[in-house]
Amino acid sequence: MPKKYFEIVLTKEQALAEAKRYLANAKETIAKSPISKTGKLYTDVKYIREGAGIAYLAALKAIDGWLIGKGIPYDNLPKSIEEYWQARRKIPYNGTFTDYFTLVYQNLHIAAYYQGQVSIAVVKEGLRAVKEIIAMLEK
Repeated sequence: MPKKYFEIVLTKEQALAEAKRYLANAKETIAKSPISKTGKLYTDVKYIREGAGIAYLAALKAIDGWLIGKGIPYDNLPKSIEEYWQARRKIPYNGTFTDYFTLVYQNLHIAAYYQGQVSIAVVKEGLRAVKEIIAMLEK
């Protein structure tokens, strides 16, 4: 069987299924981190960074699926965060979607992944936002 060197998603359903799979994997990874005695912080930043990165990709995958469902060819999907921000303008839940996408970007991608934030509240709010994005874009 030939190796799969890159992923090509052909349908909205495939992309949303992958987004859900990514989100589930992110939650499993984050759950590996112990929690501090106060119950407010994760204590192993490695698992938080990994899980946050995976969850962020889940949101991007869901957006890709929605765009594919609207007839955008795979080759024309966004390739940078700036292009994803532009693509969000096409999504009918613009105000609500923008809020959720902002939470995903700031809480998961910037705070948890890049800066190593370990606040349980920050990470969980980002994960909830990914879940809401997927639910919105499934409709």
